[in-house]
Amino acid sequence: MYPGHYAQQRASQPAFIMATSGESVSYEQLEQRSNQLAHLLRARGLQRLDHYAVFMENNSRYMEACVAGERSGLYYTCVNAFLTAEELTYILNNSEAGLLITSRERLAVAQKALPACPKVKMCLVVDGGPATQGMAGSAVLCDYAAAIAPYPVTPIADEWLGTSMLYSSGTTGQPKGILRPLPPDPPSQPLPLFNFLNKLWQCEEGMIYLSPAPLYHSAPLANVSLALRNGGTVIIMEHFDPQQYLELVERYRITHTQLVPTMFSRMLKLPVEERTRHDLSSLKIAIHAAAPCPVQVKEEMISWWGPIIHEYYGATEGLGFTACDTSEWLAHRGSVGRVLLGDLHVLDEQMQPVPKGTPGEIWFKTASPFVYFNDPARTALTRSADGSMSTVGDMGYTDEDGFLYLTDRTSFMIISGGVNIYPQESENLLITHPKVADAAVFGVPNEDLGEEVKAVVQLLPGIKPGPELEQELIAFCAAHLARQKCPRSVDFTNQLPRLPTGKLYKRTLRDPYWSGHKSRIL
Repeated sequence: MYPGHYAQQRASQPAFIMATSGESVSYEQLEQRSNQLAHLLRARGLQRLDHYAVFMENNSRYMEACVAGERSGLYYTCVNAFLTAEELTYILNNSEAGLLITSRERLAVAQKALPACPKVKMCLVVDGGPATQGMAGSAVLCDYAAAIAPYPVTPIADEWLGTSMLYSSGTTGQPKGILRPLPPDPPSQPLPLFNFLNKLWQCEEGMIYLSPAPLYHSAPLANVSLALRNGGTVIIMEHFDPQQYLELVERYRITHTQLVPTMFSRMLKLPVEERTRHDLSSLKIAIHAAAPCPVQVKEEMISWWGPIIHEYYGATEGLGFTACDTSEWLAHRGSVGRVLLGDLHVLDEQMQPVPKGTPGEIWFKTASPFVYFNDPARTALTRSADGSMSTVGDMGYTDEDGFLYLTDRTSFMIISGGVNIYPQESENLLITHPKVADAAVFGVPNEDLGEEVKAVVQLLPGIKPGPELEQELIAFCAAHLARQKCPRSVDFTNQLPRLPTGKLYKRTLRDPYWSGHKSRIL
């Protein structure tokens, strides 16, 4: 993300443009503003390997808030902008952040969190204005622009490579900070993992990248960072809207983009005349990850966009990566690709290899070293007994050609009548039903079988829930899946708790069904 090189070569070129407001920030402006913030961070006592946090929506100050850390040897934690005050408090304290950067839009939440965060000594508020002053706990509140204004626009004297320390989404417990070792290198020299991602995502000099997702998430942040390191221009969407996304591709002649499958689904459900009237011919590569993509959805996207859709699988922890291009996927439909980084092993509960085609837990001989910050116990849980391998609890299997297929996370596997059921298959099917906007499938108590399969469905606007539709959806599943994989019942909800990044907080859906049970194994 370090812009110093291009601040000289491409001073007036837009480093990024905000999609809705149209605000453009040049490489020279990004360089100067990030330098000013780096000076402020040093003045506040933050030295190499210290921590600060960023808690705000996508806005025109987000990138400099990150670039400043990358050029001053700091760990910066981009926090999910939709967290509650209690959740924010946990991350600020766990990350040992000494400073918080937030926005006027998120200030109320930050003010509730900060009194319980004694290590945070300053809170900078983007667009806070002159009225932003006073204290929130131990933190001095300041308007962001006013606070950095007195500092030089030239680099600090002691520049070092910094990086993000992002937190897992917390779908299976408290969020965990993913800490990578930082060598004493200059900021122009990225970590090896980012050199790998640069090749994987086919970044190139002068690329025009469309970022439709929240910048607090690891993949969008990394791809934007690499676009800037390649002297490209990034179009940052404040919020994803399927129609606006297509308009932006045409308007800016986008060459590179990264999405999640829910975005594909939303675009495919636009009226045909709306989604086909835009010129998308400038697109060279469209990458997707973060959640498994239903086969039918991906087939429709390939039919629409052509052979430019690439898929990869890799956790934020960077244990290892698999990937496949369009032709490879068409030959192995449903796969997330072959291993490109790391050493993959699919193991049973006794840590023994399973046969090809048999689901097991996915382990990697770690390609990129990491620990969970301030959490050695949970770090140990991800490691094999000999410490040589790591897992994040994903389940899957490989075929005879070595292509990996995901089935679910270990914590959401359903055991019904002694049969292991992986709900991803039912979810992928339900999302293709013409009345369904989103779906989640998980196990609920059944005194006879232990668990039975439950679906919770979000319908498209204008579709009314009811018993007849419930039976229609169950029959739809039965026409395509084995009986034990089909939901026995369907509940309806106005909105599934899915993050803008595509991650689903399935635990919050499932837990009420298990209320009163001490164990989820009956």
